[in-house]
Amino acid sequence: MTNERDIPRIVVAGTGSGVGKTTVVLGLVRALRARGLCVAVFKCGPDYLDPTYHARAALVPSHNLDGWMMGRDAVLATFRRAARGMDVAVIEGVMGLFDGASPTGNQGSTAEIAGWLGAPVLLVTDTSGMARSIAALAHGFTTFDRGLKLSGLVCNRVGSRGHLDLLKRAVQSPQIVGGLPEEAGLAFPERQLGLHTADEAVLPERMLAGWEALVASWFDLDAVLEIARTARDAGGERHDTLEALPARCRIGIAHDGAFHFYYEDNLRRLEQLGAELVRFSPVADGALPAVDGLYFGGGYPELHAAELSQNRRLLADVASFAERAGPIYAECGGLMFLCQAIETLDGRRHPMAGLVPGVAVMCDRLQALGYVEVETQAPSLLGGAGLRFRGHQFRYSELRDVPEDLERIYRLRRRRGGEVLPEGYRRGSVLASYVHAHWASNPRAADGFVATCSDYARRSR
Repeated sequence: MTNERDIPRIVVAGTGSGVGKTTVVLGLVRALRARGLCVAVFKCGPDYLDPTYHARAALVPSHNLDGWMMGRDAVLATFRRAARGMDVAVIEGVMGLFDGASPTGNQGSTAEIAGWLGAPVLLVTDTSGMARSIAALAHGFTTFDRGLKLSGLVCNRVGSRGHLDLLKRAVQSPQIVGGLPEEAGLAFPERQLGLHTADEAVLPERMLAGWEALVASWFDLDAVLEIARTARDAGGERHDTLEALPARCRIGIAHDGAFHFYYEDNLRRLEQLGAELVRFSPVADGALPAVDGLYFGGGYPELHAAELSQNRRLLADVASFAERAGPIYAECGGLMFLCQAIETLDGRRHPMAGLVPGVAVMCDRLQALGYVEVETQAPSLLGGAGLRFRGHQFRYSELRDVPEDLERIYRLRRRRGGEVLPEGYRRGSVLASYVHAHWASNPRAADGFVATCSDYARRSR
């Protein structure tokens, strides 16, 4: 094992979306683990689903590294903490290598994260139907940003070993470290919001083992590790400076098939601030656990709307907790759960907790996508007015039948276009929003939530 400054690391980037980055990462992580290595795994950008695949392959949580939401210091701190004591780190990129928050710079891109981490890059490309053109592609990506260390290529969807050999002869630099053939039997199922969450039904062990075997057979793993060892020290402080505080409250975390979109960094912050996290299932559990606050993250409540609606005892417990002024924070799918009902695509309305007046209606088209910045306009369970933090939206639902007098305490500015909207629905001790917040953008939000839950704990004892 090495310390977090010296750990070999490699960024698996793509020429664009859909070229097979996740497949390569899963196979690579499993193949490295088969060599007896402990692998830390990360995902660039705000994505919640890919990390569930990473965790299945690595058997450790995958952490998001998002330049725009987190900033350089928080990215480095998260990387150092999660990589501590591991043998190698694999970081999956987002979209194409240079795609991000700006069309003219590296902000919010995989390239930005690679630069901050001092990490060499493996570039994945779809080479089906490609021959000598791979050399032009390699030249362009290698020379586009001289400050980036593009050290290897991965040729996905090759037609045969002969095809891969041809591609290797065509490229002088960087080296091709491996390729993968198309395997229809190992393809990941997709759905409206992208990949399914990686539970055993969607990602059985045979698929993981299949990609592991292919990577072990088609890749030069020694070359990959040699490239990873060329990573340079990213600098910054050696340790995360946030010391864990004594336990002072219990926060219930909704966690099941309906609710599982949480940034690992957010949960870690709550724990370090003295919150004991108690996971429960709004789908399956018959009652709320004894807690001092509730956190409903995003997920797919629409897929479990009938079961959620039929769990009347738990819905009543949530409503009763709110009546006692228990703090409840909800994001996206959590907001939908707190509404009066969820209307699914078949037109059926499923009654929910009823704490936020309005109906969450599923649509067949994307309703919001992209980064946002929030400024609170009034005190809330996250802290005082004027609190600013960053987050992301990705949703196919919208709120309808919302009363005009329902308090909206967020001033939400979209990163792309700059449109400013009122959002952040507050009603009593409830705060709900479509924004997936990343508290690395302002740790005071996590401080405020734990403080609010701790105050409730003292009042209710």
